[in-house]
Amino acid sequence: MKKLKQTLKLSLLSLAVVAGLSACSLDGDDGKDGQAGVPGEQGAPGTPGTDGQNGADGQDATRDLSLQVVGRFAAGGIEIYGKSAAEIVQFHKTSGSAFAINAAVNHIEVINLANLPTTEVANPITDTSLSSAAFTFPDTVTVKDSNGVDQQVALGVANSIAIYGDMLAIAVEAAVKTDMGAVLFYSLDAMGQGTFVKAVAAGALPDMLTFSPDGSKVLVANEGEPDTDYNVDPEGSISVISISDNTPADTAATINFTTDMTFSSDLLDDEDYDTDAKRMALLKQAGVKFAGPAGTSVAQELEPEYIAVTSDSKKAYVSLQESNAIGIIDLDDMTVEVKALGFKDWSKYELDFTNEDEVPFFRSVKGLYGMYQPDTIASYEWNGATFILSANEGDSRDWDAYSEEVRVEDIIDPDEMNMLLSAELQAAYDASGADDGLGRLKVTTALGDADNDGVYEGLYAYGGRSFSIWDQNVNMVYDSGDDFEKISAAILGNDFNSAHTENKGDNRSDDKGGEPEAITVGEIDGRNYAFVGLERSGDLFVYDVTSPFNVSFINHYNNRDFDTDFELDDDLTEPCDEAEGMDCTEVAESGDLGPESIKFVAAADSPNGNPLLIIGNEVSGTVTIYQVIAE
Repeated sequence: MKKLKQTLKLSLLSLAVVAGLSACSLDGDDGKDGQAGVPGEQGAPGTPGTDGQNGADGQDATRDLSLQVVGRFAAGGIEIYGKSAAEIVQFHKTSGSAFAINAAVNHIEVINLANLPTTEVANPITDTSLSSAAFTFPDTVTVKDSNGVDQQVALGVANSIAIYGDMLAIAVEAAVKTDMGAVLFYSLDAMGQGTFVKAVAAGALPDMLTFSPDGSKVLVANEGEPDTDYNVDPEGSISVISISDNTPADTAATINFTTDMTFSSDLLDDEDYDTDAKRMALLKQAGVKFAGPAGTSVAQELEPEYIAVTSDSKKAYVSLQESNAIGIIDLDDMTVEVKALGFKDWSKYELDFTNEDEVPFFRSVKGLYGMYQPDTIASYEWNGATFILSANEGDSRDWDAYSEEVRVEDIIDPDEMNMLLSAELQAAYDASGADDGLGRLKVTTALGDADNDGVYEGLYAYGGRSFSIWDQNVNMVYDSGDDFEKISAAILGNDFNSAHTENKGDNRSDDKGGEPEAITVGEIDGRNYAFVGLERSGDLFVYDVTSPFNVSFINHYNNRDFDTDFELDDDLTEPCDEAEGMDCTEVAESGDLGPESIKFVAAADSPNGNPLLIIGNEVSGTVTIYQVIAE
C-alpha cells in the first residue's frame, strides 16, 4: 500500500511538471466564448407504485398473569378431610356449573358459578362462598356384554368425570376393583341435573376418561391395578366408546397391550413382537420400566393413567405412569405404541433429597436419575403439530405381596438388602450425610444394578419434580428442570416440599418433592399457558408454553396457610381419628390441601367473563375458582 501511494505521488508530480511546462511554452490567445446550451425538457413524472400488502399481525408478547380466588366451595368438615371429597373437576357451560367428584360420600357436587364475582374474595384461604347440589348415581347398573347379553355390575366409587356439551360421562370402578367397571352416561339440563342414558362396560379400574374433541368417542384409561396380595392382577387397557346422535354405543371397543400393540420402527417386522416375551424384551431395551412379581405380563405391567386426545380426534396419548412411558393411540387402526420417556440426570440439576435437615438444601448427584412417570397429561398445538404436557409426579408399585420401593440407606444395610453402591455413589452418599442425607431418598429396586453383580451403579428416584413437553413422537423438547423446588423454596422458605397432611416443611424432599400432579393448558389473548398443581405442597405454577421451544415461567401461587397446626393420615379409614393421634381442628383455616385436578375455562365460556381455573383439592375437600387476569 505504501509503494502504491508513492507511485501515485510521483505520477501526479509528473503531470504537474508537464502542465507547467506546457503553460510556459504553448500559451496562446483566449478564444471567443461559446453560446449557452439549451436546457433539456423535464421528463414526465413516473406512475406511483401500488401499495404493498399489510404484514400479518405479530403474535402477542408474553404477558404476566395474576391469579385471584373469586369463589371457593367446601364439601364438609372433619368427616370428609383426607377422603377425596373434591377430586376430579369439570365445567358445564349450559348451567354455568363446576362438577366435582366427592368420593367421601360417592356423589358429584354440582357447584353453581352463575353469580361468580369479578373481584377477589376477602379471604381466599377460608372462603366458602359457593354452594352445591348433589348429583347421585346408582350402585348397580345393567350393561351389555360383547354378545349383547345384559349383565349386572355392582359399582364402587367414581374415579373420573368428563363433559361434552350437555353429556356427562362418569367412570366408576366395580365394587371389587379388579372386576370390570362401567361408564355411566347422563344428559344434563340447564340446572346441571341429569337424566340417565345408559351404562357401558369398561375394563378393570376405569381411572380416567375423556371425550374426543369432536365428541364422537369417549376414551377410558382402565388402570387394572392388582389387589394388594397379587392374587388377581387384571390387564391394563383402553376402552373406546363410540357416540352417534348423542347416543353412546352399547359396548366399548378395547385396545389391549397384547395383540393391539405395535412398533413403528421399520427395523422391526411383525414377527419381532408377536409374543409377550418379545414385546417385553423390546420395551425393556427401549427403557420402559418393569417392576412386578415374576410372570407378570406386559399388559398387566402397563397401567393406563391419563389420556389426552389430539385436536383432530385421530390420535390420543396415554400416560403409563409406573412404567415411565407414554402410549400413542391410533384411533383409526385401534393400536397403541409404547414409548419410554428416558431418565432425568440429576447431575445436571439440583434437588433436595433429605427431609432430616428441614431446610431447603439443593445438590447435584452424579449417578442419580429421575423417572419422569407422569400422572396428568394434556395436549396442544404449535405450528400445526401436537405437543404433550406432562406433570411428572412419579409413583411406585408398593403392595403387600410386592414392593419396589426402598430408601438408599436400605440398599447397603446388612440387615436389609445388604448390597453395595458404586465407589462414586458411595462417596456422594458419605459426603451428603449418609443415612441422614442421600440415604433418605426413596428409589426403585427394579433399576440400578444392570449387571446383577450386587453393586448399584445408578439410583433411580420417582418422578421428575417438573413438568415436560414432548413432541408427537414422544421426544422431549422441554423440561422445567429444578424450577419447582427452587421457586417454591425462594417464596415459601422452609415450608417448601410440605405434605398435604400436615404443616411440616421439607418433609416430602426424601420422596418425590412437591409432586406435580395436575396440569392443563389454556389460551389467553392468543398465547398458550400451562398451569401445574403440586399435590403435596399445594404450589400452583404458570408457564407460557406458546412455543414449546421457548418456554418461560410466569407466576407462582399457593392458597395455603403454613402457620396452622394440624395432622391427618389419609391412609386411615378415618384420617382425623384422634385415637391415632390425629388433630384436624385447624384444617378449615389451613387452605387448600392436595390439588388433584385442574380445569381451564376460556373467557368466552366463563360465567364472569374472565378465564377461570377450577381446582379440586382432595385432602381439604375444597374446590377453588381462580380468575386469570392478563396484565
